[in-house]
Amino acid sequence: MRRNVLYLDLLLLKQCCLISMELYVIRILCTTRPSENCFCRGYNDGVPITEEFFIEKIAGKHCDDAARGLFPDWDLEKGLKFMDEKEDLFRKLAKEQVKPLNGLNKIRKWIEEQGLKRAAVTNAPRPNAELMISLLGLSDFFQAVIIGGECDRAKPFPDPYLKALEVLQVSKDHTFVLEDSVSGIKAGVAAGMPVVGLTTRNPESLLMEAKPVFLIRDYDDPKLWAALEELDQKGAPGGTATA
Repeated sequence: MRRNVLYLDLLLLKQCCLISMELYVIRILCTTRPSENCFCRGYNDGVPITEEFFIEKIAGKHCDDAARGLFPDWDLEKGLKFMDEKEDLFRKLAKEQVKPLNGLNKIRKWIEEQGLKRAAVTNAPRPNAELMISLLGLSDFFQAVIIGGECDRAKPFPDPYLKALEVLQVSKDHTFVLEDSVSGIKAGVAAGMPVVGLTTRNPESLLMEAKPVFLIRDYDDPKLWAALEELDQKGAPGGTATA
């Protein structure tokens, strides 16, 4: 009986897909970033920040780490209170501005047709993750939502991805990851899985330093579909996907 797999770099056979949901929570699934509105105009009459500053200090980071990096002279409690206010504003903006990344419905259909297990893995707070999943119509798609802050260690440590494997009851040897942040790629690689990186925000050079198997611009990228087509032609045994 044919088992479903995802065929990627070096003829790796996968059964599961784990998908990252960072930044504006599902960075790799969205093109619009509600948080940018706060950054462009400043927050509480503060100074607007640049894209480069966002990538260095905030993108893909857990709130604890972002607070420490943004406010090194504040105590953590004060920094986290600020981050909570930021996340609340983000959720209000997200309801009006979230749009799917190109090819989202196409890759979703492919994953479902292959019968792959799938989980969303994010450093974002659970309310953000659940809101974004709902807004994108993915509530019935993901079989698990893993929050970095609910693990012993968040990304870039492997703990969130290892937790996803445990919850889905799959092996890392049959799983691949879709990620768009440096911390997320590092986490997936550290967990022993091949990671496909998305260039939705971070510079390609930074993403490649984290050692993904390859990079794609979105879910319509020919490079991704060439790998999937090769998988279908192989009819190889299958696995899991995470993001």
